[in-house]
Amino acid sequence: MTAKKAIAIGGDHAGFEYKAALVRFLEDEGYAVKDFGTYTNDSADYPDFAHPVAEAVERGEFERGVLVCGSANGVAITANKHQGIRAAICWQEALAVLSRQHNDANIVCIPARFIDVELAKAVVGKFLTTDFEGGRHANRVEKIACH
Repeated sequence: MTAKKAIAIGGDHAGFEYKAALVRFLEDEGYAVKDFGTYTNDSADYPDFAHPVAEAVERGEFERGVLVCGSANGVAITANKHQGIRAAICWQEALAVLSRQHNDANIVCIPARFIDVELAKAVVGKFLTTDFEGGRHANRVEKIACH
């Protein structure tokens, strides 16, 4: 059996319950998970967790990342400030698949206030098990970074 990927995860207070459920799900699936917080449902600022996850993925310490907040917009906007990050907001399994196949996304952003936790697990599962197709998509992905 091949070792599963190392995953970085983080989120704010709105994503705390989902993040905790996703950590358990990922560990049950055999992934090595590093939780960057928050560790309570007390009000917290999403950049405080999105930046460390994005930096760790950008440095190559983790192959992929998962971020969770109420709408997923805050964490996605924050993570996408990092040049080596392609964070995708996904609320359906098909979006997670396409974000990997076509965009080589390396962080999935989950909108906890808009999907149920079982769908969140399915979305993250698809995100982590779908490969980038390359080919015609590789040229497009190469054009994303600002130089």
